[in-house]
Amino acid sequence: MKKLSAIALAAALMLSMTACGSTSDANTPASDATVVETPADDTAAVTDEIVTEGNDDAAQTTDAETDADADAEGVMSYADFAAAAVDTEVTIITYVQDKQGWWENEGVGNATFYTQDQDGAYFLYNMPCSQEDYDLMVPGTRIKVTGYKAEWSGEVEIVDATYEILGGDTFVATAQDLTDKISDNDALAAHMNQYVTFTGLTVADRDGAAFTYGWDGSRSQGDDIYFNLADAEGNVYTFVVESYLRGADTDVYKAVEAFNVGDTVDITGFMYWYEGPQVHVTIATVK
Repeated sequence: MKKLSAIALAAALMLSMTACGSTSDANTPASDATVVETPADDTAAVTDEIVTEGNDDAAQTTDAETDADADAEGVMSYADFAAAAVDTEVTIITYVQDKQGWWENEGVGNATFYTQDQDGAYFLYNMPCSQEDYDLMVPGTRIKVTGYKAEWSGEVEIVDATYEILGGDTFVATAQDLTDKISDNDALAAHMNQYVTFTGLTVADRDGAAFTYGWDGSRSQGDDIYFNLADAEGNVYTFVVESYLRGADTDVYKAVEAFNVGDTVDITGFMYWYEGPQVHVTIATVK
């Protein structure tokens, strides 16, 4: 996992509490940071009230239409984002799907968000934001983000970002079944950061057990939990319950701890990437 550098933390302090950004090389909060877990059932959406004035329906423009035009100024499509080079400044409108725990370092709040629209998904890494805004950004919330496209060990993300909560329409993605594409990394990469599901996989041995705490088994309960799953052809893939996304007190964490080698399971989560596909799991079901 990536770790924050002292230089990155110092730079983060210069940002406002309502701006969003990250100068870190890490994809996890620093070990000495305070992390606040998010309840999995916090699904309220933020919306703006649309007010219409005047009697001439043919001529009038609603506030929502006017706001939408202003919101869309300079915004890239997902295709434009995907085609942009690393380090390019990007501006997108996207919808929050989930979020890792809010954390604070020397008074600067941060959180990592999983977001998606109808065309693709974006991983907003370590976006500085206030606790109040973090609480508002529940699944479905529409936000405008400006930052820089980055890549780390294959994972495409947005860093050094600022945001605006737009309200208006909401969108919550349905998990796309990629079971038939599990052995095709190019096909999986085309769905990077999207909400996905895999069905009918078999729990495979991982260092003599059904799972390990930490990549190499050197960690303890409460840390990231890794496990291997095999497809029908016997190919083995690694999945992870990211502890800052779903901690030890969540259903999915407990479900993985109850895995036995040989169990048949369905898995749902976000198509994260670390030297290859490594789904951040949010749901695990033993069949």
